[in-house]
Amino acid sequence: MKGRLMQVNPQDMTGRVALVTGAGGGIGRATALAFARRGAQVAVLDIDDAQAARTVKEVTEAGGTAEAFHVDVSDSESVEGAVRAVVDRFGRLDFAHNNAGVEGEVTRLAEVTEADWNRVIGVNLTGVWLCLRAEIRAMAGRGGAIVNTASASGLVARPGGLSTYVASKHGVVGLTKAAAVDYAADGIRVNAVLPGPIETPFTADLPQEVKDQLLALTPIRRFAGPEEVAEAVVWLCSDAASYMAGAAVAVDGGVVAY
Repeated sequence: MKGRLMQVNPQDMTGRVALVTGAGGGIGRATALAFARRGAQVAVLDIDDAQAARTVKEVTEAGGTAEAFHVDVSDSESVEGAVRAVVDRFGRLDFAHNNAGVEGEVTRLAEVTEADWNRVIGVNLTGVWLCLRAEIRAMAGRGGAIVNTASASGLVARPGGLSTYVASKHGVVGLTKAAAVDYAADGIRVNAVLPGPIETPFTADLPQEVKDQLLALTPIRRFAGPEEVAEAVVWLCSDAASYMAGAAVAVDGGVVAY
């Protein structure tokens, strides 16, 4: 109507398809639920089939649509097969949240084992690259939005013996920027969220002294809920963030402001 603004919800995702890795729990589960609340059909990807099934159950009980797909993000064939299965099932891919990750050994750099280094880099960095590669190919010609989970540790290093994790997450930030530059003109936006201390199984398993250090370095002085990160992820995928590409968005209670 002339003289009035059209009322459009830029976060309405009805009819579109979202893929989330590491969706069996924590930030991934919260993101799957957040996508579903906005009308998206959700592909729940995880290496833990039981946990993935639990997320699907929560989505469907809340009135959404979701299906579980097994994936090992560190294995190229598994990633390619899972993304292909998602497109075969839903007919398209519009959004992806590359969230699967591991924390690694909590020890100083010189004591890190080669096996643990390879495991953490394989999941946290190579896994994001493998997922990006498959997702970008699936979005070719249509466009889409991808958000990678990095960490506040992707910008700064803190005490606590997490050198391998810090290295992997710095890599995710760089990979996000490179992907954004490569594909923004093709209508594929790639951004990253950088969570600070979050209430997840990762942080629950950290030694108490490490938790105390994290809280002392967090101006808001609390751990966040996974849903607080999920809201940022879904917003970055939405049309409300249509001019954002290559951003590393800290959702960290002020950690990197120090």
